[in-house]
Amino acid sequence: MVNFETIKAEEIPFGNNNFLEVAKKRAVDNERTNEFVSISRGFYGFNGEKRFKKSVTLPLNDEVINFVATKIKEVASAQIQ
Repeated sequence: MVNFETIKAEEIPFGNNNFLEVAKKRAVDNERTNEFVSISRGFYGFNGEKRFKKSVTLPLNDEVINFVATKIKEVASAQIQ
């Protein structure tokens, strides 16, 4: 059985009751440990509880993390032609 631990998480609310969370997490089973970055979109339920809808995970690899961070900024600022 795999257990997931959140090492650090930051979130920002947006829209109507939604949030985006970026977190560093660890997956641990009997034989190995794996750390990764998770980017998740979610919403707050009626009782204020966080509910997650969609998620993507990235390996803890500087080249991959830098590529994603750079390309998000470039795509977001692209002009319509």
